[in-house]
Amino acid sequence: MRETANQFVKAGWDVTVVTIAPESWERDSGVDPSLLEQVDPRVEVVELPLAREDLETDIRLYDESRALDPNGWVAELRIRQQQTFPEPNFGEWRGALEQAVLRIHQEHPADLLLATCVPYVNLAAAWKLWEEARVPYAVDFRDGWSIDVVEGVEAFSRDSEEGRWELKVLEHAVSLWVVNDPIADHYRARYPDFAARVHVVRNGYDADSSPGRVHSPDLESGLVFGYLGTVNFTTRHLETVLNAWRAARQKEPLLANARFELRGHIGAGAGREANRHTEILKQAEADGVFFGGPAAKAEVASIYAGWDAMVLILIGGRYVTSGKVYEYMATGLPIVSAHAVEHDASNVLRGHPLWTGAVGIDEEGLTESFVEAAHMAMETTDDMHAEAMAHADQFTREALMSVAVKNLVEEFAAERAGTSIAAGGSTS
Repeated sequence: MRETANQFVKAGWDVTVVTIAPESWERDSGVDPSLLEQVDPRVEVVELPLAREDLETDIRLYDESRALDPNGWVAELRIRQQQTFPEPNFGEWRGALEQAVLRIHQEHPADLLLATCVPYVNLAAAWKLWEEARVPYAVDFRDGWSIDVVEGVEAFSRDSEEGRWELKVLEHAVSLWVVNDPIADHYRARYPDFAARVHVVRNGYDADSSPGRVHSPDLESGLVFGYLGTVNFTTRHLETVLNAWRAARQKEPLLANARFELRGHIGAGAGREANRHTEILKQAEADGVFFGGPAAKAEVASIYAGWDAMVLILIGGRYVTSGKVYEYMATGLPIVSAHAVEHDASNVLRGHPLWTGAVGIDEEGLTESFVEAAHMAMETTDDMHAEAMAHADQFTREALMSVAVKNLVEEFAAERAGTSIAAGGSTS
């Protein structure tokens, strides 16, 4: 989202971003201030006083019904939230979002609105501005709405309230962005008349996240394997990976004194790091496993520079890519895949010279992958390292988003010209 705004500015646009206050982001999933430092200063940011009620942890602010029956209170909240828009947690934000974009447009007329989801209630704001002022809009779905990317099934039927909203919004959208080809295929098949407006805009990686140097492992100090990302996979998934790591250390001398470091957020809201995942990681410390907590964006390159191999742990299958796979490739380090074989990350990694391949969430297969990665880390030549980094060059976020924004601007111009011609007006 940051790169999208920056690229619109570089293309000569006047950009206003509507978001929620930092304390609301902090309550939900945490916030990384170092990312804000890279936002173009010409971008105007409007922060709305919206926050998730269910994530409030100050019990002094609870009313009697919530204090006496917290589960019942949350159940009633979910029903209330979806009365204005069919989305739990965020549905009640509809009115505030709609009024915000209408007010901004009244003060400083907009030519185009780009709604980035989640939350999907952002679509209501785009639709409202279209209804009231006929401001064209595009939709950035990322993982899509009507497809459950983790389970690989339809998330809701066409005749559901969500289905009617999606159809209504996409019928008039200038363009739809999604992160990979399987999701794009889903939308092209679901809405054939809209197929030409569906585009794959991959997540990519920031060039400054790459350590950008030839790597030299230190076997005496011990090889270091690393995972950086949100811990959103199941405890069983985590245990399988850690069991394979333990077995690999026992089997392979190169891994005898190796470390496995994990960085990132575990859980959301008040449950962050207060969960079973954290307990499992702590118990694995005897096997050289260490959890270092979240990392700021500004630290990423230096963190990667201290690792000898990457461990890509992902949920989902063919509809999931992840954003981290691109960043992992750009390190030029060996990559162990701990995800389903039929995963879109496998499509991205295919051709990477230091990838151990996808063996599924299988303990024995992952054990061999850890062993293979250890040998790669020790035997990789400078040329192989450079080849691995070059494989990732095509996925820099700046390159991907500059093309995406250019194409969207062209689609917007074509639609505006067509509308003007149809109305008998000027295209200037």
